Amino acid sequence: MNRWIFMWVLLCAVLWSAFFGVLLTACSYDSGWGEEPEPLRITFLDVGQGLAVLLEHDGHFALYDTGPDSAGLSDSLAGRGVKALDWVLVSHFHRDHGGGFMEMGAALKSGKLQVGRLLVGLDTAVGFVSDSVFKVARRYKIPVDTLERGDTVYFADGFRLECLWPVSYGRFGENRASVVLMGSMVGAQAGRESVILLTGDLDTVGEKRLMELSRDLSADLLQVGHHGSAGSSGLQFLSRVAPRYAAIGVGKNNRYGHPKDEVVNKLRIVTGDSSAVYRTDLHGSFSFEMWPGVGLVVP
Repeated sequence: MNRWIFMWVLLCAVLWSAFFGVLLTACSYDSGWGEEPEPLRITFLDVGQGLAVLLEHDGHFALYDTGPDSAGLSDSLAGRGVKALDWVLVSHFHRDHGGGFMEMGAALKSGKLQVGRLLVGLDTAVGFVSDSVFKVARRYKIPVDTLERGDTVYFADGFRLECLWPVSYGRFGENRASVVLMGSMVGAQAGRESVILLTGDLDTVGEKRLMELSRDLSADLLQVGHHGSAGSSGLQFLSRVAPRYAAIGVGKNNRYGHPKDEVVNKLRIVTGDSSAVYRTDLHGSFSFEMWPGVGLVVP
């Protein structure tokens, strides 16, 4: 009798074990889709009459240009939770593009901010700004890399920026020396790869040289050169890029009259929509998001 009781208890244990095994398997079912991908966020910071573009992806940050000094860049970064920058790129040595880096010393000294690398171009114009930028880099032991056409900069996991300008065999100073980067997601699906084009202060002569060198300049998002100056954004160049969105870093009521009406009109023509032209003097800081397999969106 005891033998039959033992077998009955054993059978019940097996059945209950099988039942709970199925239940737990159902609860832990893996759909195979994995985690939702993180978008790349591109934010044009309102730094007045200047340019600062913050890149953010999965907890990593990087900065293309730093705006002018006295614009409160360090405070703006701290307010956004930025404690470390993988790299900072100064497109050329004008104060409205590199001045913010000159003032990072206090944040670097206190440990509130860290900078992994400083990236610069081949700007031959040297003076107070370039001396101050390199002085900060030396003082806080920030490695410096020089970019030229053909170099590639990687950011976080999955974003690649190709340097299109300047070329190593030329000598260029000031605006025409601006580092031009074309950024895209690594491994993006064919036909859905979003592209951004950062041009700094590149002028129309530089745009023409760039068109001669690069067959494909098309981009979903264009950072408009030289704050919308009449000396940049030639119609042929804008037509070649054919952006869906245009972004202008510019100060409110600036003394230069940027952006010029003729440039804004050309941007409306090539984008086909006046609301696709974003300006920091009108919109403050604004962002775009690049989603893998989806493309560029305005959040």
